[in-house]
Amino acid sequence: MKRLEFRMVIGELPILGGRLHFVKFETSKINECLDFISSKQLHRGGVDSHSWRSDISSNGNAVIKATGGGAYKYADLFKERLGVSLDKEDEMDCLVDRTNFLLKAIRHEAFTHMEGQKEFVQIDQNDLFPYLLVNIGSGVSMIKVDGDGKFERVSGTNVGGGTYWGLGRLLTKCKSFDELLELSQKGDNRTIDMLVGDIYGGMDYNKIGLSASTIASSFGKTISEKKELTGYRPEDISLSLLRMISYNIGQISYLNALRFGLKRIFFGGFFIRGHAYTMDTISFAVQFWSKGEAQAMFLRHEGFLGALGAFMSYEKHGLDDLMISWMEKFVQKGTEITAPVPMAPSGTTGLGGFEVPSSKGGTLRSDASALNVGVLHLVPTLEVFPQLADPKMYWFTVLSEHLPDLVDKAVASEGGTDDSKRRGDAFARAFSAHLARLMEEPAAYGKLGLANLLELREECLREFQFVDAYRSIKQRENEASLAVLPDLLVELDSMTEETRLLTLIEGVLAANIFDWGSRACVELYHKGTIIEIYRMSRNKMQRPWRVDDFDAFRERMLGSGDKKPRPHKRALLFVDNSGADVVLVANSLPALNDVTAMELPDIVAEAAKHCDILRRAAEAGGLLVDAMINTSDGSKDNSSSVPLMVVENGCGSPCIDLRQVSSELAAAAKDADLIVLEGMGRALHTNFNAQFKCDALKLAMVKNQRLAEKLIKGNIYDCVCRYEPAS
Repeated sequence: MKRLEFRMVIGELPILGGRLHFVKFETSKINECLDFISSKQLHRGGVDSHSWRSDISSNGNAVIKATGGGAYKYADLFKERLGVSLDKEDEMDCLVDRTNFLLKAIRHEAFTHMEGQKEFVQIDQNDLFPYLLVNIGSGVSMIKVDGDGKFERVSGTNVGGGTYWGLGRLLTKCKSFDELLELSQKGDNRTIDMLVGDIYGGMDYNKIGLSASTIASSFGKTISEKKELTGYRPEDISLSLLRMISYNIGQISYLNALRFGLKRIFFGGFFIRGHAYTMDTISFAVQFWSKGEAQAMFLRHEGFLGALGAFMSYEKHGLDDLMISWMEKFVQKGTEITAPVPMAPSGTTGLGGFEVPSSKGGTLRSDASALNVGVLHLVPTLEVFPQLADPKMYWFTVLSEHLPDLVDKAVASEGGTDDSKRRGDAFARAFSAHLARLMEEPAAYGKLGLANLLELREECLREFQFVDAYRSIKQRENEASLAVLPDLLVELDSMTEETRLLTLIEGVLAANIFDWGSRACVELYHKGTIIEIYRMSRNKMQRPWRVDDFDAFRERMLGSGDKKPRPHKRALLFVDNSGADVVLVANSLPALNDVTAMELPDIVAEAAKHCDILRRAAEAGGLLVDAMINTSDGSKDNSSSVPLMVVENGCGSPCIDLRQVSSELAAAAKDADLIVLEGMGRALHTNFNAQFKCDALKLAMVKNQRLAEKLIKGNIYDCVCRYEPAS
């Protein structure tokens, strides 16, 4: 709120990545804001100052971006207390620019809210403009937005958030805006407002379409009652006041939308604060006065538009030259629940804000590039469960039951130290708090499915500095697998092409049993080694599988009779557990026991010691240099070898959303004509119904009974080999 809130952003402008954190301070607590900045040394770059780059003014002082009235009012105070200058950005520019940004960059940003029901609105970016933006701060500004950088303030009202807080403070003695809002939730405005029914003896006024419950006069009932202020409940006063102001804003907003022929109205500003009744009241007013022709919509991140706009104004200094996108992150409860933990390593994903994706090396990079092979139809998540109560309860239970084992693995990955135990306990409480909130408010973080929950879990782990909870397990499993690789290669070389292809597919399916995200599989690990488990799984690989398109895939790969098929030019293999141009696509960040793009080159190098074909392909793809592999023949001519490359997918989750992948993967996908999706997360939980312009093979063993029944009408440990020719 322009006068009630001083909003600023202090952030790093990393070349490769970073996070945005949002903290709010009311104007009356400006000194607490300065104390906070000073204690965290944010004006000097914070704890991780080596990666922070601030602007420096001509006199050598640090410069911080700021917007709103407070940027002017408190500029001298910032200079005096912190020795920093405030570089002021226009408030309306920031507001409109970042509203457009959120609507384009953040999925499920806009929603409607009627009678307590939140419904997310899918907006076509090509049909976004024009719209009316109503910013409710101390007063209200109404802005007609015609495009990026094209807007004008067309109206407003002096009756806004400041009016509600000011009158509310005088009438109820509340000491904060949030306290006043909370008070309204317990109120009954019928004791204060004069309703149509009060005038007409409890009857509707049907002739002009007014129901008995319609407010005829806000605070009108107090006229005829001989009560002092103390005779009215503060809760009722707060609610009546909230309705009066919200209805007023809603009506004026619609009249301006009608004036310019606008059907879409977005409401923002810190007056709303995600308060359900406020949104309901504004929505009712717009619907009432427009007779349902106009729609009130809200933004999930409406409280920080100015701060975000101020930060993003750094684009003028080169940020817009970077290929970046922004992804919302959910982790925001962790540090509220436990004692402070050391700051996470630079570039890790964020605490309740937005992330600038970064490159390899422990940080997430994603450029929001759709997979260029062409997704014709994409259902990225099987279950979007704000609307599905039973699936929501089921998966929350599964994740909660798996939590203790995950904490044990995470603590062990850090050596079992006292510090790691403390962080493990904090992680468990933070993630449990998220699940509890989602049980109470399913749409709190947008329109979520299981894939989002799994990503949330990984984000929580990283927030508490568990970079790779399954590091030691993956290393042990890789070593065991590499030990038996030479014998496996000899066995494969002795087979016919058809038998070899079937054996490879069987091997992929059998190895898919190594899933530390499945409770059934975890129980198996306690009873045998990974080689024993693999052999057991392989012995059960009897066709036909529950979904069995192997024959069609074999014909595409090998042909039939004397007819040889056209070979694939490039294959993308989306790998899971640790004749064509082959691109191994792996996670950018650790998730469960999934292999990462950082780990794959070392694994390929070790495997290449046992296979000349693999060695030549790896060298051709730039994964190996001559000195890494000793060969007896000394020949290094790999011009005829197909290259093997490793590309990160931009994800840090067991699942993958093909609407948002790394720029490297998007580029590699341009020439691909075969996609292989391996594992439950990538092939079943997400992308089972995705259709591609190129050939696609989806391989997985189902390790959850409920999913097996629902998806393939089968049982746990059933296998899926789904081949879909190019569409």
